Amino acid sequence: MPRRTHSPLPALSLGPIMTSIEGTELSAEDREVLRHPLIGGVIYFARNFVDRAQLAALSASIKALREPALLIAVDQEGGRVQRFREGFTEIPPMRSLGDLWSVHPPSARARAFELGLVIARELGDVGVDFSFAPVLDLDYGESTVIGHRAFHRDPIAVAALATALVQGLRAEGMASVGKHFPGHGFVAGDTHWERPTDARSLEQIMAADLVPFRELIGAGLDGIMAAHLIFPNIDAQLAGFSPFWLQQVLRNQLHFRGVIFTDDLGMVAAHAAGDLVARAEAAHDGGADIVLPCNDRPGLIDLLDRWKPTPESTLARKWERMRRRMPGHRE
Repeated sequence: MPRRTHSPLPALSLGPIMTSIEGTELSAEDREVLRHPLIGGVIYFARNFVDRAQLAALSASIKALREPALLIAVDQEGGRVQRFREGFTEIPPMRSLGDLWSVHPPSARARAFELGLVIARELGDVGVDFSFAPVLDLDYGESTVIGHRAFHRDPIAVAALATALVQGLRAEGMASVGKHFPGHGFVAGDTHWERPTDARSLEQIMAADLVPFRELIGAGLDGIMAAHLIFPNIDAQLAGFSPFWLQQVLRNQLHFRGVIFTDDLGMVAAHAAGDLVARAEAAHDGGADIVLPCNDRPGLIDLLDRWKPTPESTLARKWERMRRRMPGHRE
């Protein structure tokens, strides 16, 4: 009698939610949550990290839960936004590249490429698929949350440096995510704790803040994270929930065909849309592919119980675009 073979992992399409876990290893509840059909990925925070060996083991345990494997991401931009430090290269704030650009642009581009290589290689070694980088916001000297995370005030410099960083990531098989569309650098407020607005016109945004996004889309940017900002003279909705920004501008005018992520739905700026289910629905209806409910396990469980998003036929392909490949083999 022929031997019967069984797949060791449950076959389950990846869903439209990327979420977080609390600890440095998976709990029984984590395993149950991450096997839910609506889950597609995990975003790490500093609390998930002890050392490289622990992190690699955690990533392996997450990827062993189902087939295709969940994707894993992190904010490893550099400067003050670097979740993993011990045993990892210290990545400088991106504004240091902008300062170098002001002195010698070729050296700045070369350094950006090198940093992209380092970020991708080190994250890949511990099972992380991609970082939410690069930041494409302009440094107007106003934003308390962006600041030196931005490369430069000049959109041409931002586009050139971000392109070089993306090329470094891609050389190591890693996807890229530009943020925070359509531009977070002009407002002083922090969307984690308040709901800032940007009163500029569409013409002003198009002429400056959208330039890096336009250039990076042309260079093959894989993902874009939308900002929890309102531009009241353009559209009444948060940009990350807005069909105008996500569909009319990003998809139709800028011809972006990659993956649209929300920023964290737990941020105060997103609360005006309602509870977590309402926020996820608003983002999905607005045109986001992947929603990020982070740091709220009770809210996440309620979301998994009650949210019934319309299935998206292109979601599997979009998730695969974000999966890390062997160096030199990104498609």
